Amino acid sequence: MNPNPSTTTPPRAPERASELTALRTGLHPLEVRALGALAGGALGESEISARAGLEPEQVRTAVQWLLAKELIAAESTESWVEVSLTESGVQHARLGVPETRILGLLAGAAAGGGPPLTMGALAGHPDLAGEDTPAAAGGLKKLGAIGIAAGGALELADRDRAQGFVHLEALIRRVAGSEGPVRLDRLPAAEQALIEENSRKRGKGRGAFRLADRSRSRYALTELGQALVRALAGSDAEELAAEVSQVTPEMLRDGAWRRVSFRRYNLGLRPARTLIGRRHPYAAFLDQVRDKFTALGFEEMRGDLVENEFWNMDALFMPQFHSARDIHDVYHVKHPTHAREIEQPFVSTVAAAHESGGGTGSRGWRYRFDLERTRRLVLRSQGTALSARTLAGGAAVPGKYFAIARCFRYDQVDATHASDFFQIEGIVLGEKINFRHLLGLLRLFAVEVAQAKETRFTPGYFPFTEPSVEMHANHPVLGWMELGGAGIFRPELVAPLGVKATVLAWGLGLDRMAMNALGIDDIRQLFTTDLEFMRTAGRGIR
Repeated sequence: MNPNPSTTTPPRAPERASELTALRTGLHPLEVRALGALAGGALGESEISARAGLEPEQVRTAVQWLLAKELIAAESTESWVEVSLTESGVQHARLGVPETRILGLLAGAAAGGGPPLTMGALAGHPDLAGEDTPAAAGGLKKLGAIGIAAGGALELADRDRAQGFVHLEALIRRVAGSEGPVRLDRLPAAEQALIEENSRKRGKGRGAFRLADRSRSRYALTELGQALVRALAGSDAEELAAEVSQVTPEMLRDGAWRRVSFRRYNLGLRPARTLIGRRHPYAAFLDQVRDKFTALGFEEMRGDLVENEFWNMDALFMPQFHSARDIHDVYHVKHPTHAREIEQPFVSTVAAAHESGGGTGSRGWRYRFDLERTRRLVLRSQGTALSARTLAGGAAVPGKYFAIARCFRYDQVDATHASDFFQIEGIVLGEKINFRHLLGLLRLFAVEVAQAKETRFTPGYFPFTEPSVEMHANHPVLGWMELGGAGIFRPELVAPLGVKATVLAWGLGLDRMAMNALGIDDIRQLFTTDLEFMRTAGRGIR
């Protein structure tokens, strides 16, 4: 029992009246109408819209304002996950998933409907355009649904093992044909698992399904909101709901401005955000990298995106049986397929280095060099092709060269990989330089370009450098991430190109360096159209 009740009296009426007056004068007409609708009890947004005569967007705005003022509160909230189809899913609903299409093509070939299909022919088949055919075929092979016969031809093995893809295709078509949104929690557990396995939560990923979080709340007046509604009862509320925010020419002509109530201005509100034009942060980053290298005295190397295999690989002492020559690693040009000729005497000296070492003291790769294959055209897969051309063109000794090289490789796109990427390629020629100079340059690039706080080196292997090293940087989110490789060019590379000096070389992933410098954790953000990202990322980049 309280011995002195007079000390615990509730707030005095004038204080509550002053608070209500301040709230009432600051109300927006949308808030007044929403409060009036909620006076009868808890409602959802759609019910508020119907009772108050407001558009859904207006209701959402009013609700957010009233929640911020603690005049209403969420009485209950229901959350669920909504299933829809991605662009890939829409295509699969119309044409079928690539796995079932592959099975159909193989069945047709087995029945005499066409020649045997190899992996290469399957990847270029018009019925599978735009699909990740190698991954789909690989999944079928892993299940044992298809096999590889003599000559590399694909054949059906046990089609029943691919029933999972048949079920997936049926589920995609059912979602496509449903009326209205599909809720994940209302589907059988097996279908939920199948959807989650083949989904992308955001963006336009390769998954067939897109999952989106949805929620629905019912709102009720708080104690303060109820007191304010009582204070607004009667004509006072109607007057507030009829407030206007600006004077119009018509009001000035007919004197109506004298008979209306104007909303008060809140001078404490922040002004509207001023959005000015700004360069894309990644484009600005690339220009900054170019400026830094030229400031260090490097000359820039440039070249075409389409390159022949000679300069892209053969001149780099990569054997013609190297796995990087496979269709799954480089993109081949469809027309024309081959270059007309390769510069002499380099094709002869490089061929000799491959076959027997070419007088460099090496035994070479000990195979017969294919002069036809070396002319085959590809999209440049590594910036080192520019270094090889520069060396053959008579690079200065001493000399320093760099290139911001756009490269292409067939790769699965994820947070740190892209099929279209930039490399920062470079070479340094000199008579008295060594591996320690290379490590010093790499560490300088990591700090100045990638703005890395921690770096480390690990031994590496590349066909064209010895010794070789890989450089890693510690990303604050992704952890240790490889930035690229480097080393000293082998005699089998430099001697056939007419170079006698020591050549330090590196090829670093510029996109990954940009991830670190711009503070992002997904390489795909570098090419986003998200305006907010472009306005805020890389503020230190000029």
